[in-house]
Amino acid sequence: MYLAEEAWPDLDAYFENESLALVPLGSTEQHGPHLPLATDHLIAEAFATAAADRTGFLRTPTITVGVSPHHRQFTGTMWVDAPVFRDYVESFTRNLAYHGIDRVIYVNAHGGNVEHLREVGRRLHDDEDVYAIEWMWNDSIPDLVDELFEHNGPHGGPKETALIQHLRSELVHDDRLADARDGGFPEFEASAPTHHGARTFYDAIDNTDNGVFGDQTDATAEKGERMFEEATAQLVQLCNWLDDQPFADLLPKDHV
Repeated sequence: MYLAEEAWPDLDAYFENESLALVPLGSTEQHGPHLPLATDHLIAEAFATAAADRTGFLRTPTITVGVSPHHRQFTGTMWVDAPVFRDYVESFTRNLAYHGIDRVIYVNAHGGNVEHLREVGRRLHDDEDVYAIEWMWNDSIPDLVDELFEHNGPHGGPKETALIQHLRSELVHDDRLADARDGGFPEFEASAPTHHGARTFYDAIDNTDNGVFGDQTDATAEKGERMFEEATAQLVQLCNWLDDQPFADLLPKDHV
């Protein structure tokens, strides 16, 4: 069920009988010369939609702009400051709680959002209002990702390329995959400036001229489909597990 497509009287039964919602979040930021700026939020929305369709749980509208200032040097990248993002997501979630939702899965596809979603979840958890957790698709299938790609890369690499080839192939510039690989860094660890134990970079452009890492030529739509199906299965299991938990068991434990 997609909240925004329903008339309000038709949502009454859901909020009276269910307590879980899926909130897709991503970014609108550069993903190299071969992928659209919408990559992350397209991926997040696709996973949330598939899980909602398979479980019957509610999906909200997608939060399409996230914490992405580290990509700001590349044309078109959009971002909001981290405190603004946290406050917005918290307010968004409390809106759901007002209608009766007490558990939320942030279906996230942007690494820059992770720590901030965890902080929002902690705020809501400490207030005993909502149990909100962050789910990142590739973290649910790490062994498969490692199996499929020799040089994956954390951003704009073959795993994201393969997913967009599967989900929205018309948005992928397949003729630029070799340029993406050759103009970026196939191996992220070898390119990350670290001195005496300190990470000495803040922006993506400090490590890659074209904004991406990994070997994009290793991506195929078939690999994208396999990742999508296996990660969606993990998200469905998470939805069902969370729905089964008594809310009292999700609240903070008493002081010892």
